[in-house]
Amino acid sequence: MQALLTRPGEAHSTRVEDVAEPDGDGVLVRVLEVGVCGTDREISEGEFGNAPGDGGELVLGHEMVGVVERDGGGFSKGDLVSATVRRSCRHCPACEEGAPDSCLSGDYVERGITRLDGFARELVVEDPEQLIAIPRSLGRLGVLAEPASICARGVRHAITIGGRQPWELRRALVTGAGAIGLLTGMLLRLQGVEVWTASLEERNEIADALGAHYVCTEDTALEELGRFDLVVEAAGDAELMAGALGLLRRSGVACLLGIDGRERKVELDGRVLGMDTVLENRVLFGSVNAHRQDWLAGVEALDRAHRQFPGALEQLVALRVPLDRFPDAFAFHGGKATLVLSDA
Repeated sequence: MQALLTRPGEAHSTRVEDVAEPDGDGVLVRVLEVGVCGTDREISEGEFGNAPGDGGELVLGHEMVGVVERDGGGFSKGDLVSATVRRSCRHCPACEEGAPDSCLSGDYVERGITRLDGFARELVVEDPEQLIAIPRSLGRLGVLAEPASICARGVRHAITIGGRQPWELRRALVTGAGAIGLLTGMLLRLQGVEVWTASLEERNEIADALGAHYVCTEDTALEELGRFDLVVEAAGDAELMAGALGLLRRSGVACLLGIDGRERKVELDGRVLGMDTVLENRVLFGSVNAHRQDWLAGVEALDRAHRQFPGALEQLVALRVPLDRFPDAFAFHGGKATLVLSDA
């Protein structure tokens, strides 16, 4: 069967190649589609990732929707599924409590990223405890389950932090209109929050379809939008991350979901950090990966949004190409791109 392989640390080594069919215990899943994100691109460019075992090759792909090939593990043939990405280190307090998203040792493994082969292959055998059921009504849009889970975790933690004291989430700003930014806006809109989405593009029809207010940052300074109870930085820009603190209301929370690994310095008004953040009980935190409860919440939200905001999710998955056209998907930045491994 075919798979998308790369050598972590070796740029331009990504290619499609035949690999052996999987064996072992677990549920046999035929992969339908695999989403492409910035992490995949970074691994392909040799900037990130670790191969299983003593190194070598890694099967890419951590955003998956597939169909169960035969009954097993509580699943039936024909069930649509996705699967978690990060797996327990098995020896830290967080993982012992079933929360590998908060692993304290750093010894976790991740499908298609860190020491565990991913889903960009025709068939995979998966631990049933790691599978996430996808509603039939959602269909192939279940490929959005992984990014939706990331957003669900960030929002859940933000609400938990805000709720440490009397607080009301009424108004939110999301910077960045990629999949993470738009799905975060979706989650907040489903909760009735007034959402502003800000990005470089002149307009964004998906944000409009989700009922968010969209602003182009080339035309409008974020400071002109007023203050927010929640700011979510999903553009991956350290300058915006630092600036988020200055956009918060009293007791406001800023959540960082984007990643910016560029070597540079950013500036922040000293009074924002040294006075306003203290005197107004503001909080800035980072969030990565997702707990199983976030996967379930993300899938439920996708299913609701599919009904409540017709056409929005379909627009988000903007490019579908076969596996051998992975360079097109990796070069695409007009929305979510996916690799189609089966038409089943």
